[in-house]
Amino acid sequence: MIRTIFAGRLAALVFALSGCVTNPPLPVRPSTETIVAFSFSGRIAVRQGETRHHAKLDWRHDSASDEILVTTPFGQGVAEITRDASGAHLLLADQRRFSAADWGELSQEVFGFRLPLQASTRWLLGNVAEIEGWRIRVTERESIAPDALPTVIELERERDDITVRLKIDEWGEVR
Repeated sequence: MIRTIFAGRLAALVFALSGCVTNPPLPVRPSTETIVAFSFSGRIAVRQGETRHHAKLDWRHDSASDEILVTTPFGQGVAEITRDASGAHLLLADQRRFSAADWGELSQEVFGFRLPLQASTRWLLGNVAEIEGWRIRVTERESIAPDALPTVIELERERDDITVRLKIDEWGEVR
């Protein structure tokens, strides 16, 4: 009898607590077709051959500019990447600076290959395809809604044996 009462109370407690674990509703967002500005925080994992790198990202975008802060997983600043009317710029933690007319030229100069950053607004919002030899896939989204924003994006370029996985932890302002 005591066991039955205890089991019943335990089941009621589990049931009551399970109601507290629901995810908060997602904010109402504009259609991905009409978004012109956004920000997000996330993590990135890059693998090229046997080499692997992990970092955190804070990215702010609007039609005129992008600002990306790259930090170590522990929060130490590694690089600032910006894009505006004057071009694309990279400032490293050791104060070395690189500049180019656009993101493609900058990544070619720094890494030896072009990253698909010129079209980043499209693929960050989930409009994926093959861009400049990169296969881009959204593997997770905020929800099952048709216009849900991506939360995991994978980029792969077989020719250079590179895989990039971007995990968006939190979308900030989206307008």
